[in-house]
Amino acid sequence: MAMKALRPEELKILDINASYLGVPAIKLMENAGIALAKHLRKEFKSASRVAVLAGRGNNGGDGFVAARYLTAEGIHVDIYLVDPEKGITSEIAKLNYQKVKELSLPIEEFRPKDYDVIIDAMLGVGLDGKAREPYSSVIKKINQSKTPILSVDVPSGWPKAPAIRPKVTITFHAPKDGMNKNNGGKIIVADIGIPEDAERYVGPGDFIYFPKPKSGSHKGANGRVLVIGGGPFTGAPALSGMGAMYTGADLAHIAVPAPAAIPVACYSPNIIVHPLSDKVISEEDLPEIRKLLKKVDSVIIGPGLGDESGVINAVHKILAECKLPTVIDAEALLAVKKSPKLVKGKMTVLTPHRGEFARLVGLKVSEDIGKRSDQVLGAAKKLGVTLLVKGPVDIISDGKNIRLNRTGNEALTVGGTGDVLAGITGCLLAKGMNPYNSAMLAAFINGVAGDLAFQEKSYGLLATDVAAKIPYVLRRYV
Repeated sequence: MAMKALRPEELKILDINASYLGVPAIKLMENAGIALAKHLRKEFKSASRVAVLAGRGNNGGDGFVAARYLTAEGIHVDIYLVDPEKGITSEIAKLNYQKVKELSLPIEEFRPKDYDVIIDAMLGVGLDGKAREPYSSVIKKINQSKTPILSVDVPSGWPKAPAIRPKVTITFHAPKDGMNKNNGGKIIVADIGIPEDAERYVGPGDFIYFPKPKSGSHKGANGRVLVIGGGPFTGAPALSGMGAMYTGADLAHIAVPAPAAIPVACYSPNIIVHPLSDKVISEEDLPEIRKLLKKVDSVIIGPGLGDESGVINAVHKILAECKLPTVIDAEALLAVKKSPKLVKGKMTVLTPHRGEFARLVGLKVSEDIGKRSDQVLGAAKKLGVTLLVKGPVDIISDGKNIRLNRTGNEALTVGGTGDVLAGITGCLLAKGMNPYNSAMLAAFINGVAGDLAFQEKSYGLLATDVAAKIPYVLRRYV
């Protein structure tokens, strides 16, 4: 994949996803330390005395590993824990410190002029706000010295002041967004073994975006979802509502044609059913739907609607008026095909399967995953939406970014699992996540829930089994 600058949270995501793929954090730390030692020798060939200024987290751990390798090559290394009273918080950093603790000296004895190079391993991308004491004083002391500095991943304190002004920064995996020669010196990108798949596929690390409920929040604060669907198919809107509720929505409202109201309500007492006027949704229902839109944070439209022309016309009018984050699924996609401008630039996720995607964009969908990904990326850009194209490998794109999801199994072809997925997506939108992050995390959650259901029900699993496993996915990863 092309190298792009990463935001701090993206690096954390990659670390977690790498571990999920079998590359543990302690291995990444080892590789980082090796890279630091290698590049220090290359950039500062005559250096014989090195100081490692270590923080409490993983940056400090990277410095400990580098100290071990530099010492093994005959370079004199002293380690200074900047905040020894609070101790090292990272367990893997603690393990690496035990291997080099005999090199440790009290921070009070640190004198920059005694060294040829200072390794800045104090603060990393996880810093929240400005560097505080004792780090701020140490940063100022180092900057005032004439000793060259090599920073680990990012200069300590960056992007706010005070921050280290290094001669060299060894940054891991990819450049960090906002770093440049002025604030990072010579920036060298080091490969530390994060698999490409950690960036390509959605994984547990992406739960960093999941909004946890805040203590003291009131009913409705964690998402209110409206499902507009039903008519010919009563189960679909109910499954979407259940998917939303199991993902943590506080309220799920379901607007369905009158004959479908009782069957939908029978699925669960947890959903709120609003009967509409006729056997199918029509333009006559717009006044009631407008009232409901004022009560919710996101909308799911399409599950079980049917494809009668009057239904699609009603969907067209709803989408034209709706300003809420929206999931468009199933037959409602026909309205988008007819009038793509309805959704362009809005907070919208379309969730077609491959056949629906082909009809939506008028393309023969490629069997090759790479070419198909390009098709989805191009279509998302043209439509101005986020696309979640369902399949054995889901493809998610907002026209700028693209991720794949490979959780799930062949039993998820059973009817209704796509409706559950729409519900998950709608819930995440209602919680305030952006469409792209909502879509990719929803695909992962739905797939893992399907895998858990498969462990119990094998090929006899039902969509309701998948929905019921969503809380177990959240318990595992949130």
